[in-house]
Amino acid sequence: MLRKVVSLYRGERGITGLETAIILIAFVVVAAVFAYTVLSAGLFSTQKSQEAIYSGLEEAQSTLEIKGGVIAKAENTGASGYLSQLTFTVSNALGGEPINFTAPVAASDNTGVADTSSSNNVVVISYIDQDQRVEDLYWTVTKLGNADTDDLLESNEKFQITIGNDTANQGGGNLVDALNPDLTVSKSFTIEVKTPVGAVLTFERTTPAYIDSVMHLN
Repeated sequence: MLRKVVSLYRGERGITGLETAIILIAFVVVAAVFAYTVLSAGLFSTQKSQEAIYSGLEEAQSTLEIKGGVIAKAENTGASGYLSQLTFTVSNALGGEPINFTAPVAASDNTGVADTSSSNNVVVISYIDQDQRVEDLYWTVTKLGNADTDDLLESNEKFQITIGNDTANQGGGNLVDALNPDLTVSKSFTIEVKTPVGAVLTFERTTPAYIDSVMHLN
């Protein structure tokens, strides 16, 4: 009987310690490769998230804000009057990167818009109302307070932006030349100030029912 049992198990083999070690090493290597892949993917995702955050901060830090009110000047006054010029003051909202406010070149025909063929301005100002949209208006800049002499709007500086000139001999034209129909009484309009970096500065105003020579538009 014992001889039969020995004969029965003679052809079977067991797993040796060396084979077990090889299998365990293979499992460890596979696990290490998998862990490295997961870790690399996590680091890549974190890096991309960080880049998105920094990009968002850069956009926010280059956003303009209006300081004070919007001042309007009239071409004609009264109940049938209309405006020729808008003036407002801007600053860097969060003290971010400087913004280049090199003014556009006036069109030779005094149309109230910029001469896009020769202008180097990167800030573009547009006008919108229920009747029209006019891109790339002609505007000038005046440095206020402690602002230095360059055209970069830097931290703690204020620039006064004027859309259009008062009189024809100053050149460039004004809103009367740029708009058709004119900006008349009781009319809502929107101004967009678009910079190379950062959000668009947009503000809306409504003209009063009676137009004076100089007005503060609320």
